[in-house]
Amino acid sequence: MTKGALLYEGKAKKVFAADDPEYLIVCYKDDATAFNGLKKGTIVGKGIINNKMSNLLMQRLEQAGIPTHFVKELSERETLVKCVSIVPLEVIVRNIAAGSFSKRYGVEEGIAFESPTIEFSYKNDDLGDPLMDEYHARAMKFASAEEIELIKKYAFGINTLLKEFWAECGVILVDFKLEFGRLPDGSIILADEISPDTCRLWDSQTGEKLDKDRFRRDLGGVEDAYSEVMRRLLEKI
Repeated sequence: MTKGALLYEGKAKKVFAADDPEYLIVCYKDDATAFNGLKKGTIVGKGIINNKMSNLLMQRLEQAGIPTHFVKELSERETLVKCVSIVPLEVIVRNIAAGSFSKRYGVEEGIAFESPTIEFSYKNDDLGDPLMDEYHARAMKFASAEEIELIKKYAFGINTLLKEFWAECGVILVDFKLEFGRLPDGSIILADEISPDTCRLWDSQTGEKLDKDRFRRDLGGVEDAYSEVMRRLLEKI
């Protein structure tokens, strides 16, 4: 598949046209941002790890019946994906209180929930990705009631599958962010990525953070954490 014009460049990825309009080519960068772009830096090798990890996990989800945009890994940084229209909702599934949830509600970080929670935010950097409920999403015509129910079903299903997998790797899945898109026929599928950029991952024995929080909170050892997560994934996949 031939890479065409650059269509979009985000904080972590570049998106290029492909010679077939049904597909796009995604290129993962080493650039790192936090707090809606207020903090910027570089995590060496992050793009390679995120590309490989996301592809492996999406293939695992496909095998379990979750439709995704993944088509084919083209190189260590580039992947061919299905062209979708992104639903402008970030979907956050939480198993344990952490990050913005703890800050917003004054809840101690590390408290496990009896059942996972789900929240939506409006995917808009200029507005700071504000929280949005289902009624607002429907009022703004971002998604229909049926689409929202399907997205929730997929999100909770993904959580169950990923929690079990990461547990096998000695990792706790604290929370994670998903994005979904529509194919030309209107079908909803999982898009974007699944990586230490979009998941909170803690070592199940020590509680050590193995994700982007090491960058956000200036904890150091960011590259080592990403590499460790990748090593464990490759041992179990």
